[in-house]
Amino acid sequence: MSVTTTEQDGITSEEYRDLFRNHPGGVAIITAETEDGPTGFTVTSVNSVSASPPVLIFTINAASRTWKSLQTAESAVVHFLEHSNRELAVKFSTPGINRFIDTEWSILPTGEPLLSGVHTWARGQVLRRIASGSSVIVELLIDTSSTSESHEPLVYHARSYHRLSENSAIS
Repeated sequence: MSVTTTEQDGITSEEYRDLFRNHPGGVAIITAETEDGPTGFTVTSVNSVSASPPVLIFTINAASRTWKSLQTAESAVVHFLEHSNRELAVKFSTPGINRFIDTEWSILPTGEPLLSGVHTWARGQVLRRIASGSSVIVELLIDTSSTSESHEPLVYHARSYHRLSENSAIS
């Protein structure tokens, strides 16, 4: 075990990233309709905040192009990915491309893009945007959802995608 600190600044950004590389995260894609058209990006930072009312949060880098278009969106869809959605995860994490070209998607009656082939998703209204360091925390009040019986979610760990399955359970 190594302990790294500096008196002035704490740990470095790289040391912080290393810390979280060893902590797996469920993979999701956030989509929204914006003034610039549909936008979307891959995240591992979706967390449940409250069941009553149903509220979740996700984070986004404040310097990203996606944030620049997303910051005025009033609602968003969180797509919880299964292992079969790995290609979507890679595509929606690729910078500098139109992620909706050659991607199957439709528009919800409320106007947000919904990715085809993703069976578990939640749509919500943006409650708040909270600046935090180099990121922004976005809080959503969920009003619509769809769930799947899938037992093989996509997770990200140590810089690669993994599949959880019934065989990976230890209890």
